[in-house]
Amino acid sequence: MNLRLANLSEVELNAANLRAADLWRANLRAAKLAGVNFRDAYLREANLTDANLTGADLTGANLGGENLSGANLQGATLLSASLVSADLTGANLTGCLIHGVSAWRVKLDAGTKQQNLIITHQDEPSITVDNIEVAQFTYLMLHNEKIRNVIDTITSKAVLILGRFQDERKVVLEALREELRHRKYLPILYDVDRPATRDMTETLSLLARMARFVLVDITDARAVPQELSVIVPHLPSVPVQPLVIKGACEYGMFEHYARFPWVLPIYRYETREQLVAALAEVIDPADRLAQQFRSGASAAQAL
Repeated sequence: MNLRLANLSEVELNAANLRAADLWRANLRAAKLAGVNFRDAYLREANLTDANLTGADLTGANLGGENLSGANLQGATLLSASLVSADLTGANLTGCLIHGVSAWRVKLDAGTKQQNLIITHQDEPSITVDNIEVAQFTYLMLHNEKIRNVIDTITSKAVLILGRFQDERKVVLEALREELRHRKYLPILYDVDRPATRDMTETLSLLARMARFVLVDITDARAVPQELSVIVPHLPSVPVQPLVIKGACEYGMFEHYARFPWVLPIYRYETREQLVAALAEVIDPADRLAQQFRSGASAAQAL
């Protein structure tokens, strides 16, 4: 059925059969479409602003770029539908069946109702979430072993390395990274030796949350104090192993962080080569503490 560019504004088509219809850029503003069969329909860039789609079947429909602002999709079926770049501001998605939906770059706002979105297929036990963007990721997590394995690998092997990325200090951090690789860890270097922004702070916090433990060289600290302020007070399950070259003093405010149980005693090294050679001695306490945290021990119990 070819309804491309059709003007169907405010039309009443409740329970109609529009399966596989071509409604490209059709105007369905405020249309009454409750229970309509839109299976495999092409609705890309159509205007469904304020339309009533309660209980509609949109299985496999292409709604990419569509304007669904203010639309009522309560109880609709969106199995394997494409909502890429769709405008869902003010829309009601309560109780939609969204197994397999593609919802990348959708436009949402505070008025979008997303309660009780069903992410499982009809023949599976029901699992509901309250955010359509989170929904597709949650389902992938539940049913894709490779993704779970990747996340397990990151959180069990990642080591965040922090310090000053200047001159001789940078070569120390790079040497740590190389040795950690040899020991089958997943080293992550994050250079924030510049004025911090909100995005950088959020990124650092996320990386720290993924890490098994943190190695931080506080020698000649610059950005390090701010880095630790993001990590230490807020992540009691992430051990932090501070390092400093012999002959140098830790910065004045470090004693504030040294009081936290998950911050280990400072390891003082003589040279880059000595530090690398002694890496097992350096990281073993942090690794053991991380293992205890993973087994459910609190910081107080683990120490």
